[in-house]
Amino acid sequence: MNNAKPSLCIAGNLIGRNRGHVTTQGLILADRLVEEGFGVLAVSSKLNRLRRLLDIVWTIARNCRKTDVLIVEVYSGLGFFLADVASFLGKLLGIPSILVLHGGNLPDFAEKYPRWVKRVLRRAYTLVAPSSFMAERMSQYGFEVRVIPNVIDLENYGRRLRRAISPKLIWMRSFHPIYNPQMALDAFAAVRRELPDATLVMAGVDKGLEAAVKDSARRMGIGDAVRFPGFLDESAKIKEFSGADIYLNTNRIDNMPVSVVEACAMGLPVIATDVGGLSHLITHGETGLLVSDGDAAEMADAVLALVGGPDLVERLSANGRLLAERSAWATVRQSWEELFDQIVARKSEPAQPSSSLVEL
Repeated sequence: MNNAKPSLCIAGNLIGRNRGHVTTQGLILADRLVEEGFGVLAVSSKLNRLRRLLDIVWTIARNCRKTDVLIVEVYSGLGFFLADVASFLGKLLGIPSILVLHGGNLPDFAEKYPRWVKRVLRRAYTLVAPSSFMAERMSQYGFEVRVIPNVIDLENYGRRLRRAISPKLIWMRSFHPIYNPQMALDAFAAVRRELPDATLVMAGVDKGLEAAVKDSARRMGIGDAVRFPGFLDESAKIKEFSGADIYLNTNRIDNMPVSVVEACAMGLPVIATDVGGLSHLITHGETGLLVSDGDAAEMADAVLALVGGPDLVERLSANGRLLAERSAWATVRQSWEELFDQIVARKSEPAQPSSSLVEL
């Protein structure tokens, strides 16, 4: 890096500053960059969407003269409107911007609203995605996307190489339809028929389905073997992961799920649905096991294969840790610093579009 580090503004959904809310990649990146000596404004942690948007607009506008680089977190849905406003303001004020593409649903959103998405993404100096899956999907619109993995605090996850394991399962996502928590229950019920001592932890923020999932567990006769600890903060997450032996990921849509990388960091063998970017993240049989979307029986069979296959468990546990190390800050930091250097070096030059496409 140059001696004079650029001043940064990171704009997006940063509500993880509030207790009981998931810490987003924008927050993790902001905190890490501050530790490296960068001046960073991170906005916004306001829970109300309108106030969050106004906070972002006000912060960017008020600090435009002393901001060298604007980093905008881009999600689909209402989150894309926020990215539209923030990137427009950055362009208007002449601040070079990096748009960071998140969420497994963003490629489908782009297919539904291609003109809107292309218009917003063209404003960026460069586009960044945490996975090759996202980079490939968005390249069909004529954009070049740089891959910089999501960051995890690897030093917080003590490595535990597993070999012979018990059927102690953990599922951790929001209780929302796209995360398909019922599939985890169905797979677990099938496992219990073969291994009556099996247990399951289902943790995460309730997005409307938690009560229904709890009721389903009771009706299926497995309620006594399923525990619901709610949202896990960092220390609680590490405790629960340490006590488990297999991580289940049942998403219907995904990009590069940080929870999967965190499980790998702790040596947990991962079984995940083969959707979105999971096959770009996980190599089946080497760093995890992939099963068909919605196929609880296949997931149950994978659990049984792990419980009865110590060699497979050891391979997934060791290789999973290596996978997680690609997301360590020591590795990811260099990619961000190189990008910042490029932007600062070219800041005095005329802005270049991210794509050669013209509006249709």
